[in-house]
Amino acid sequence: MTGTPAVEARDFSFAYGVRTILHDITLSVPPCAVTAIIGPSGSGKSTFLRSINRMNDITPGATYRGELDALGASVLEPGVDLVALRQRVGMVFQRPNPFPTKSIFDNVAYGPRINRLAARRDLPNLVEDALRRAALWSEVRDRLDTPATSLSGGQQQRLCIARALGNTPEILLLDEPCSALDPIATQRIEELLVELKREVTIIIVTHNLQQAARVSDTTAFFEAGRLVEAGPTDRIFTAPAHERTEAYITGRFG
Repeated sequence: MTGTPAVEARDFSFAYGVRTILHDITLSVPPCAVTAIIGPSGSGKSTFLRSINRMNDITPGATYRGELDALGASVLEPGVDLVALRQRVGMVFQRPNPFPTKSIFDNVAYGPRINRLAARRDLPNLVEDALRRAALWSEVRDRLDTPATSLSGGQQQRLCIARALGNTPEILLLDEPCSALDPIATQRIEELLVELKREVTIIIVTHNLQQAARVSDTTAFFEAGRLVEAGPTDRIFTAPAHERTEAYITGRFG
């Protein structure tokens, strides 16, 4: 994997008030690949993920230090257009959260409408494309006007992925996207990630080490708000450089 990093942190720290959550993170995320972020609860994984598209800003007292770039530009500079940033850096959360009062179609069309990414006549094609990319089109094509809440949990999560893809992002952030799903739905999401990485950079936070090993190309291990090590997934899982990484992967703590 070569090219300019899709995301690059250099001595990046993050705090809520006087409490520092992330300490001097330096990490490069390769483009068009799946990067897994693993580590015990409270290690700062989700905080780092949410920093990439500035979702942490909604919490009072949030402060940043160091550098954090996405798609070759700083996300921390004053005056950054957060709407544009979050269009290019989409996010899917732990639990499926489709808009409950909207149809399947309108869930996917919402972002493109707001961001004026397509003329009204082109919306059906855009929605279909996003649903196809999320491996959901064949299951919902005949009921696009039904409420999104009529879908199963796994389908709702794929709908949330389709909703993110409707904004044509270049980076997709996933925060424990399968933690609330059954094994079959989890497998569908994992297969989807392998397909999507051909065109989108994916960063996934997961507590499921088997999932990280299955779907990711690179893995970063966080502990206590610090990056312990990062590298190719096969090396991290078979020959980690740090004792703490090995202890976590082998289940001795976490």
